Amino acid sequence: MKIKAAVTPGQGEAFQIEEVDLANPKSNEVLVKIVATGVCHTDAVARDLAIAPLPAVLGHEGSGIIEQVGDGVKGLEVGDHVVLSFAHCGSCSNCLTGHPTVCETFNDLNFGGVHDDNTKRLSKDGVELSTFFGQSAFGTYAIAHERNVIKVDKDVDLALLGPLGCGIQTGAGTVLNRIQPEFGSSIVIYGSGAVGLSAIMAAKIVGCKHIIAVDVHDSRLELAKELGATHTLNGRNVDVVAEVKAITNGGSNYAVETTGVPPVVKQSLNALRPLGTCAIVGVTPEMPIDIHNDLMAEGKTMMGVIEGDSVPRVFIPELVAYYKAGKFPFDKLVKFYDFDQINEAFEDSKSGIAIKPILKIS
Repeated sequence: MKIKAAVTPGQGEAFQIEEVDLANPKSNEVLVKIVATGVCHTDAVARDLAIAPLPAVLGHEGSGIIEQVGDGVKGLEVGDHVVLSFAHCGSCSNCLTGHPTVCETFNDLNFGGVHDDNTKRLSKDGVELSTFFGQSAFGTYAIAHERNVIKVDKDVDLALLGPLGCGIQTGAGTVLNRIQPEFGSSIVIYGSGAVGLSAIMAAKIVGCKHIIAVDVHDSRLELAKELGATHTLNGRNVDVVAEVKAITNGGSNYAVETTGVPPVVKQSLNALRPLGTCAIVGVTPEMPIDIHNDLMAEGKTMMGVIEGDSVPRVFIPELVAYYKAGKFPFDKLVKFYDFDQINEAFEDSKSGIAIKPILKIS
């Protein structure tokens, strides 16, 4: 079938909305009419650093309505409202023990440019286009395996829900699924973008006593406070480590580092109390760490977390339920753009004008 899609023709090149061909769904796959798609930093990385084969149709925070189901699909039917999330094999030991975010073939399935049968579904003028995250949601339609399709309630605005598939579940899941802070504990969130603000909302849900937001933009810190932060620190103006230790009487129990900025990563470790835990979710370059003083000497833990260590078909409906109950107001993070404004949306995300842009596709 003919669809419209935002094609990334080459490394660093602007998105081009073009007519392309999309094949029919195969066994265990569904065809989804895309309603909206979140704009995520990972899409920008794929465009600028070519971490997936190009040309490609990127996009990995899609939401839409199922229009066709392939043979063998269970639990999904035409007309269902769905969110698309990351691809995973469903059969390796990590998938089978509830950790599909570290699927043994995660990189191949999400960044390899093909579906799990090693074929592509998209093409233009006979030239195949790579798939991204098993969905390629920057298009009017997408094909996805039933494993990474999550049915959601029809009484929630479907256009809002796409970012639950990646960025928002990353922040919230890191808190709720992985580090699981105790009631009354202290946590510092470094970076108040979509991931960090989602972590703040999750920390409020579990009842952390101190929820400290660190950023360099006062406007984002104001929103962090509105969403549950008990304290805010502008890293340009204060000694973050000293302030955290003063607020928490010795250091935080937990930290979530979303920025990937090496000096901030060091702060997140140094502001922990003994036996504290820091979860790294930002893409961080190579950097030096004093293992003895930063970690071992005080029994601290530093861990990497992908996609919030989530099982999307379980976790995303939970986030929707929190949203409906007024406990997870992630709608305050978003700004909508028309599909043909995709390049503007990416620029606004980069500059900080928009925290979580969402493209309205149809």
